[in-house]
Amino acid sequence: MLIFRLVVVCFFSVSSFMSSEVWAQAKKGDKKFAILDINKVDEDFHFQGEYYGLIGTNCSWCGECAMGLQVVARGEGKFIASVYNGGLPGNGWDHSERSELEGTRNGDVLTLKGDQFEIEVKKGGMAVVQDQAGHRLGQLSKYKRTSITLGAKPPANATVLFDGSSVEHFKNGKITDEGLLSVGTELKKKYRSFRLHLEFRLPYMPYATGQARSNSGIYLQSRYEVQVLDSFGLEGVENECGGLYKQKRADVNMCFPPLSWQTYDIAFVAPRFDEAGKKIKNAYITVLHNGVPIHQDYSIIAKTGGGKQEGAELFPIKLQDHSNPVRFRNIWIVDLSDQPDPEYCFPCQSLLCEGSCY
Repeated sequence: MLIFRLVVVCFFSVSSFMSSEVWAQAKKGDKKFAILDINKVDEDFHFQGEYYGLIGTNCSWCGECAMGLQVVARGEGKFIASVYNGGLPGNGWDHSERSELEGTRNGDVLTLKGDQFEIEVKKGGMAVVQDQAGHRLGQLSKYKRTSITLGAKPPANATVLFDGSSVEHFKNGKITDEGLLSVGTELKKKYRSFRLHLEFRLPYMPYATGQARSNSGIYLQSRYEVQVLDSFGLEGVENECGGLYKQKRADVNMCFPPLSWQTYDIAFVAPRFDEAGKKIKNAYITVLHNGVPIHQDYSIIAKTGGGKQEGAELFPIKLQDHSNPVRFRNIWIVDLSDQPDPEYCFPCQSLLCEGSCY
């Protein structure tokens, strides 16, 4: 039985902000084509997602073993998928090598094929697993996970940065018709060390791949990027969702499917510099993605990607505009700048401990 957590290139500068409205003019089949309304998705979207179940095995000590499946839509009935031994990432996967499959949808059935398995995914949320000889091994059911920190309430010592009512804390902030915060903005106040909670939603962009698929980023001090990208079902490398851009991949790829609300809970401690401006201690960071630790007290060795060079001068937190309509909500921050070298406990599964960890 799967025990879920209780849900649970980016060159960057102000001048590199690109209009996020390009997607609105894109036609179906264009890599910039994006859907933000779940009521307007295509048929492929309903096959995409996460599946879990028990399958038969030659395991000598048990008759069945758990399997997780992530199915990714690539447009016009084409799909890729990943199979995980033991369950889904963050929920049982044993971190062994994942199996990759690909396939096409014919009406109400999607057929995925790989080196070990053939899986038929049927509309309605059931996936039948067979081995290469055609023997039925079992079936998986579709699940929708949510983050344990979704909707997290700000503690008493937090500043609410965005709750849908105002963009007073943001420079050039824009509220969408849905009451959400758009990309391409930065905080007016600058923070040295802090604890940040935010929620983000990736658009559905079935024809896009790689860095063109729902790209944004959280730039801490305008220097260190925690990548935002639709990396659902992928390996989860340094430039994918949750990665410290081109520096360190997430410990586990916790990216949910597009149009799901996701969470980042970030504890950031600024680097230290001597009077001559020489760095004497690296910045360090802990990140929970959808309630699961993906970076644990990691020492950031340098600025990431196109971020500003490291230094004692403070710069704002930025939400990168990479021309994709990523949306944000429920953003709050706890300022730790008055603490020269704050510490936080780990493991801290929610980073919502109202000061008991700080």
